[in-house]
Amino acid sequence: MNNKDANKPTVANTTVTRDLRQLDTDTKNIYESLVIISKRANQIASNIKEELHSKLAEFASSNDNLEEVFENREQIEISKHYERMPKPSLIAIDEFINGKVYHRNPSKEQK
Repeated sequence: MNNKDANKPTVANTTVTRDLRQLDTDTKNIYESLVIISKRANQIASNIKEELHSKLAEFASSNDNLEEVFENREQIEISKHYERMPKPSLIAIDEFINGKVYHRNPSKEQK
């Protein structure tokens, strides 16, 4: 593990049973918490998708032939790395539970 990975929190790669009471402690509303988590998961997924496309764009060429497609091991390794990453929803839940997601509800602020 390198220094860059040591600073990242470990997030489970599989399904985790959650205590719903953990999710609504901050907002006092489970549905509001789920909306916040889903919006954060969409942000994470979008960032990962952009990052993956930018890395794979380096391999794009206008005149691909069949041998080049099958021989590009580095491109395959990059794709496998992204497949092994935790899902955006798991990352978003972990961030929310650990208080790393900024959120606000304007309708609650007006009262």
